[in-house]
Amino acid sequence: MPIRPLPPQLVNQIAAGEVVERPASVLKELLENALDAGARRVSIEAEQGGIKRLVVSDDGCGIPRDELGLAVSRHATSKIATLRDLERVTSLGFRGEALPSIGSVARLQITSRVPASELAWRLVGDGSGHYQGPVPAAHPPGTRVEVRDLFFNIPARRKFLRTERTEFQHLLGLVQRLALSRFTVALDLRHNRRSVLELPPAEDEAAEDLRVAAVCGEDFAEACVRIEHARAGMRLWGWMARPTFSRSQTDLQYFYVNGRPVRDRTVAHAVRQAYADVLFHGRHPAYVLHLEMDPEAVDVNVHPAKQEVRFRDARAVHDFLFHVLHRVIAELRPGSAGKLRTQAPASSPTTPPPEPSPSQTEVGLPYPGVAEAQVASYARMSEAARALSAETEHRGEQTNQAAREKSTPPLGFALAQLHGIYILAENARGLVLVDMHAAHERITYERLKRAVHEGPVPTQRLLVPLHLQVSATEAEHGEAARGALSELGVELDRIGPRALVVRAIPALLAGTDVERLVRDVLADLCIHGCAQRIHEEMDRLLATMACHGAVRAHRRLTLEEMNALLRDMEQTDRSGQCNHGRPTWVQLDLEALDRLFLRGR
Repeated sequence: MPIRPLPPQLVNQIAAGEVVERPASVLKELLENALDAGARRVSIEAEQGGIKRLVVSDDGCGIPRDELGLAVSRHATSKIATLRDLERVTSLGFRGEALPSIGSVARLQITSRVPASELAWRLVGDGSGHYQGPVPAAHPPGTRVEVRDLFFNIPARRKFLRTERTEFQHLLGLVQRLALSRFTVALDLRHNRRSVLELPPAEDEAAEDLRVAAVCGEDFAEACVRIEHARAGMRLWGWMARPTFSRSQTDLQYFYVNGRPVRDRTVAHAVRQAYADVLFHGRHPAYVLHLEMDPEAVDVNVHPAKQEVRFRDARAVHDFLFHVLHRVIAELRPGSAGKLRTQAPASSPTTPPPEPSPSQTEVGLPYPGVAEAQVASYARMSEAARALSAETEHRGEQTNQAAREKSTPPLGFALAQLHGIYILAENARGLVLVDMHAAHERITYERLKRAVHEGPVPTQRLLVPLHLQVSATEAEHGEAARGALSELGVELDRIGPRALVVRAIPALLAGTDVERLVRDVLADLCIHGCAQRIHEEMDRLLATMACHGAVRAHRRLTLEEMNALLRDMEQTDRSGQCNHGRPTWVQLDLEALDRLFLRGR
């Protein structure tokens, strides 16, 4: 068959295959155009899941009459003009393929008016690549794009569309995703003439919190903390759920780079590592996070649908995300604030946490027995709190409630032990229930990690050095990371283009499968540029030791011992979850208790 140029309509349909998969793909391109046009209000109407009809109306800058024809021609865009523009893209769309691609697989109608014009202009396409107009029309400033009968001219593609309900769920998910990227833009969605979603503009933090609750649910809003950290030209802000609020799937994970929703392997790995110590097996974290950075440091032109990005320094981004999220999770102790807005720590995974209080370093967990000074201290705190409580009740002054809350520790004071498993304590809010084994397990685990990471890692030399045949890339990464691996207790040398030898490993990992460990480390180095696997293996063993060393269930504790455990929980990183991700304590406030007993009804 001779070589010949493809017909323009077929070229557009091929391009449509890359960017138009279903109605949600069309909506994505139209919404991005609206947002790039500076719209402050966008309305979406859909019929039959967007298959029959999809309309996007905005109040943006509009398209001039003489540019409407260019808007539906390939590789025509107002968003980039030079290679320099492409290297620092700040708009959501820029390829100039969306409208001609959509117009080749559906009936397309565009009506637009610029603010300076008294008339709007309309362009109508029949799906064959031919357009009528532009002709005058009545329309307010902004643009209205109507797409009808998607894939009417490509029956094979239409057969792959799902049910109306499924296609609409994709539309809804897309609108929700973009709603969390542009808080100041009002969005409303109607399906089959029924209002589904109405989101007013969010101009301040309180309104942003309300939008997050509307999109992600009230449960997420109540379980999340708002964070903001900046360092080294990068800023991370948004909302992350406490580890106790986890999901069976990744349906509540929203990540944005410079306002663009993306999926990225580097990001996913960094988040997973940050939550590694606190999530129950098979569970996934929930978050809405925005990463802001120099546009030149991220390449968004790596995927036709612009759903993926490539970081120019993926290792720096990975480390920044991991350190920030890891530190935030550590600070989610009992009584921690709901908003964490600080500079990110310039630490590394092996950097020990802040020094614990004297009661943590001088006294181990008091089972059996507690140091006399510690018991006396807790006794004085308990007596003072009870005295203030009695005074408040006697005087009947609600103004003393703030003073009472200030004098009472976050987890309060122990009242009793239930079935030798749970500690019951009273704090300013109501009743606290603590799983004593789970709590002690976390405290022991954090202390073991601190002891290991504070000094040089003890090593154990292999009686017979392990020789490994690896790929050239793995050998290069292993050789480059030789110094960093040595600090972690792994002595590794390159002895050939595709050969490595392991002479020593961390003493704590003696008895482990050395070859599997080293090959996993090399895989981490090749993919993520870090040897996180060693930390994982060491932490896994420490977690096992902590579990066996924690106070056992059905062990009877004195009030002093229970209070000592509560105080240590308040000072220990990640104390809200045990090493397996289960919660260590729950709060039942007075309102919840009143509801249980129907008080006030």
